Amino acid sequence: MRILVLNANTSSFVTDKVAAAARDAASAGTEIVPVTGDFGARIIATRTELAIAAHATVELLATYAAGCDAVVIAVSYDVALSAAREMLPIPVVGITEAALLTACMLGGRIGVLVWGQRVLPVYQELVTGYGLNSRIAGWRAVESNAPYAAGDQSEADALAIAAARDLIERDGAEVIVLTGAVMAGVPQRLQPHLDVPVLDGVSCAVRQAELLVRQRPTKARTGSYAAPGPRETVGLSPALQAFFAGRAG
Repeated sequence: MRILVLNANTSSFVTDKVAAAARDAASAGTEIVPVTGDFGARIIATRTELAIAAHATVELLATYAAGCDAVVIAVSYDVALSAAREMLPIPVVGITEAALLTACMLGGRIGVLVWGQRVLPVYQELVTGYGLNSRIAGWRAVESNAPYAAGDQSEADALAIAAARDLIERDGAEVIVLTGAVMAGVPQRLQPHLDVPVLDGVSCAVRQAELLVRQRPTKARTGSYAAPGPRETVGLSPALQAFFAGRAG
């Protein structure tokens, strides 16, 4: 099984963290194929950057998805997830949706930790779109760039533990979801300090992608998730031109 793990941030540091966590989560025999965006923000943190990342994501899908059995969108805003599911005949999993749905199977009320007040509404809108508002116990937005620093992560871990404990004690959270691709693999360090399950999106997404591949789902042939037919386009990359011409995807 080959899983394309797609990071539309242009930071290889994030891709390396995501790839390592994905390989740890994957079953024996599953190959993780990591790719990084080649244009756009180093770390996506605004709506404008997110719009650019959607373009980068479909470019990467058109270029690298062939020969893979599933795709993990390794940007925690689940960028271009619906478009990717429309484009491809293979399962596509977003890391935040995967973490939230896994959390739903482990407890009742979910506490969500995000890095930065500015992006909090974006995540809240994402959860609303997934129809999961009633499962959210509370949110915490931590203002720190510590998770994005190389090397020692003790500061980021301490901030995450404090925010998670607050969600558990004050909001009654029964599962904690750590948003952000940079949180890949972090629950292993935090779990000994917290009394409810702690999840990151990458680990959940890889395991759910493997499950979906084994389910062998049929690609929709009708409705809004059916693959687009040949379309006339202007100014696209060769890979996207080929996709819309019906020669790829």
